[in-house]
Amino acid sequence: MALWISFFLLTLLYFPQGTKSCFSSIFSFGDSIADTGNLLYSLHGRHHVSRLPYGSTFFHHPTGRFSDGRLIVDFIAEAMGMPFLRPFLPGPGEGGFRRGVNFAVGGATALETGYFRKMGPVTWTNLSLEVQLDWFKGLLPSLCSTDSECKDLLSSSLFLAGEIGGNDYNYQFELAVPFHEIKSSIPTVIKAISDMINVLVDLGARYLVVPGNFPIGCNAAFLTRFQSSKEGDYNPETGCINWLNEFAEYHNAILKQELQRLRLLHPHATIIYADYYNALMSQIKGETGLSRVPLAACCGGGGPYNYNYNVECGDWNSTVCDDPSSYIYWDGVHLTEAAYRVIARGIIEGPFSFPPLKEICKDMETLYIGSSWDSHQQNKQFK
Repeated sequence: MALWISFFLLTLLYFPQGTKSCFSSIFSFGDSIADTGNLLYSLHGRHHVSRLPYGSTFFHHPTGRFSDGRLIVDFIAEAMGMPFLRPFLPGPGEGGFRRGVNFAVGGATALETGYFRKMGPVTWTNLSLEVQLDWFKGLLPSLCSTDSECKDLLSSSLFLAGEIGGNDYNYQFELAVPFHEIKSSIPTVIKAISDMINVLVDLGARYLVVPGNFPIGCNAAFLTRFQSSKEGDYNPETGCINWLNEFAEYHNAILKQELQRLRLLHPHATIIYADYYNALMSQIKGETGLSRVPLAACCGGGGPYNYNYNVECGDWNSTVCDDPSSYIYWDGVHLTEAAYRVIARGIIEGPFSFPPLKEICKDMETLYIGSSWDSHQQNKQFK
């Protein structure tokens, strides 16, 4: 326990300090795709992400991130010349929360956990999207003292509203809920995301990035769980499961429709759709020009996709690849730092955000894919 706390405090001390940004702050909500330490803190360090090789690529120790290194939110902050977002639960530390804070929690759902109790036992975190919004509203008085000051702060901040919603479906799949019932829950999940956006805009937010769902038929966990002998269940080009990806695309289509409705309702706000689905699929299809293992996990417990439900990444009997940058998937569910960097670049520069962040924030730095960029940044921030 003491060792984990020492690692956590060291991470907070070494968050890079930005010098300029077109936004005053970044506020992040979501699940493990964006969590920079909240779940691990809430569990007092008792989780497999508290062990190496998590965090090994960039931080060289675990930080509570579900990856070998940085996440999309980290790359966006870096490109804006801002510090990495501190997780909310450990507190503001010496740097404070004025430049932003991360409320995302690994395992979080868009819907309250009570929604799922009729389906089976709830074994995951209860720190849902509504709880994260309550944290944000409770924090505001410490960030701004007057309505005018709060309006200035929020209208000049960037809000990363997700990714959220994927776990709402993942848990239903785990509970063996009939597929038609899972699909029928999509509008309810989208409404929770829409309600979050309405709350944030009503509070004063003007710039929001709202991601869609990933191609879930490509991750090693679902490829292992839903193995099929039917050739037609798989996409011949990618090897991904067709019906799961069609499900994710349906979620994204409903989400995009709802975002368009919200844009008309809030014409003063810029609501950006982040196309995580195609940003990841372009890598799986090899369209980025990078040669990578497309579907197998870098870190896992064996099997055709190096994924085993009984052997988690970080367990003593798990294996880890020699070069995570040559893989897309890190632990069979989450992605490698290398894959997250490419997605972040697609959100910042296009074509996987509408509009790209660079159209709003003209001075954002380019996220170079090559290793020389990593070396330069790491030397600049950690020496």
